Amino acid sequence: MEKILFIINPVSGSGNKEKLRSEVLRHVDITRYSPRVHVTSRKGEATNLVKEKMKKGFRTFVAVGGDGTVNEIARALIKTDGILGIIPVGSGNGLARHLGIPMNVREAVQVINAGKVLQMDYGKLNGIPFFCTCGAGFDAHVGHLFAGSHSRGFLSYIRSTLKEFYRYKPKKYKLMTEDGNVLSRRAFLVTFANASQYGNNAYIAPDADVSDGLLDVCIMRPFPLFKALPLSLRLFRKSIHRSDLLETFRARKIQLTRKKAGEVHFDGEPIILGKKLKVRIVPSGLNVVIP
Repeated sequence: MEKILFIINPVSGSGNKEKLRSEVLRHVDITRYSPRVHVTSRKGEATNLVKEKMKKGFRTFVAVGGDGTVNEIARALIKTDGILGIIPVGSGNGLARHLGIPMNVREAVQVINAGKVLQMDYGKLNGIPFFCTCGAGFDAHVGHLFAGSHSRGFLSYIRSTLKEFYRYKPKKYKLMTEDGNVLSRRAFLVTFANASQYGNNAYIAPDADVSDGLLDVCIMRPFPLFKALPLSLRLFRKSIHRSDLLETFRARKIQLTRKKAGEVHFDGEPIILGKKLKVRIVPSGLNVVIP
């Protein structure tokens, strides 16, 4: 039987983690897999754990958490024969939703039992792997503040977003593509999308494809308050790419330059980086279980 490790992030989402552990083990196919479960105790632990367990014969690793947990596990699996599975119990679950993985634990485990594997692309932001989206601007600013708050969940995120909208000032960016084209823009946000959404079915790049070898570059122009609601509706109705406020194009490699260092996000995780952001796509670098 194949060894499989389920890695649970106790901070992701909400609910009883012991109950979650029991549910996962109850539905896994023990005629195919020999399952083990590990509950992480600190940020970054999953990456090293995966590397250690691969040396002991484990090949499939399941992220039981959100996009941050997925990132920690997937970064240890890139360019290996290891396989990523996802049981989405986080706040946004952007990659899982893009791939069509069910939000129900039992159904997500059944996807893993079936074992259909896709070779997907991943991105790099100044050398940091990301699998869903990364970017700078308003979403990175809110993500940075949200990470430092005690409140979790989608409604808390919406409250933070509304509060900060009135304070945030769009920034100036210069983007240079691999063929030397330069674009100068004042933007509300700039997102580099491997997958189609941030999470919670908020589609910033509805046509993005994790297997096309390209990033969807999305530049949102500044806009007045009265356009915020219709723009938000477009985001959740998968039609934001039709708005005249969003400029999009595709690239394999791109450099963003801004006036000073600041907030950036990758797969929902906030980080502070310098003036230059170098973003590129790595084709077919990760094996992931899909429906």
